[in-house]
Amino acid sequence: MRGAERRARAPVATAYGPGMSENPEIGSSVDVDGIATNHHRAGSGPVVLLVHGSGPGVSAWANWRLTIPALAERFTVVAPDIVGFGFTDRPEGFDYSLDSWRAHLLGFADALGLDRFSMVGNSFGGALALSMAAHAPERVDRLVLMGAAGVSFPITEGLDRVWGYEPSLETMRGLLDVFAFDPAFATDELAELRYAASVRPGFQESFAAMFPAPRQRWVDALATPEDVIAALPHRTLVVHGRDDRVIPLSNSYRLLELVDDAQLHVFGRCGHWTQIEHAGEFNRLVGDFLA
Repeated sequence: MRGAERRARAPVATAYGPGMSENPEIGSSVDVDGIATNHHRAGSGPVVLLVHGSGPGVSAWANWRLTIPALAERFTVVAPDIVGFGFTDRPEGFDYSLDSWRAHLLGFADALGLDRFSMVGNSFGGALALSMAAHAPERVDRLVLMGAAGVSFPITEGLDRVWGYEPSLETMRGLLDVFAFDPAFATDELAELRYAASVRPGFQESFAAMFPAPRQRWVDALATPEDVIAALPHRTLVVHGRDDRVIPLSNSYRLLELVDDAQLHVFGRCGHWTQIEHAGEFNRLVGDFLA
């Protein structure tokens, strides 16, 4: 655990069921050890758990809105808001750490009766997926690690800016340029939407408590030991944008070296938003791999 400096006192974000809100980011709620956990579920078939990244104002729906309907044609897709993000409760005194996030995610799977599932982890979510596979290997089928943290690396300027976000429309606009390679995806309208999301009650308070400076220590805290990664038996697809300014491409090459049953796909002309900037190709690639 990361200690008292990590403990945030923030208003609780209420989670609602379908049809109770016009906000598409709000799905269904399930109790996970006293934490009302917002999540989205669609489709049928083998279960795929989507784990979002750690940007300011992020939610499962914001990360996976183009992925959920495509994968739901072939799988049962489940996408939760991790504690401290989106519309899952923010318990007073919750210690934001890899151990706590993993325990909550395993509890979430238990609460929904998900005995075995594949995982698609984006950035921070990739680190969490690796940790899940290492600590509960019998629960995880296949892994997709997209622009993933989870190994140690010198923190990039882009990631330092993301984790050090101080709310303003101008700052959010600048972050979109960091996330996306193609400026067509970094619109003023999206900046306004994501800025508004980042200042909802409790959102920035919890976000600011997660990764205070100096931030290299949190990169290292999200890492799974390399000998543990090398022992993972899971078939793994590693995906990265060649022009990613948040998580370095070298991370994915390192994961390819470490994981025995791994393959790597690199998208050119692509930043940190592989699942958005190349949505069609990404969905086909991941769907075929998981099938």
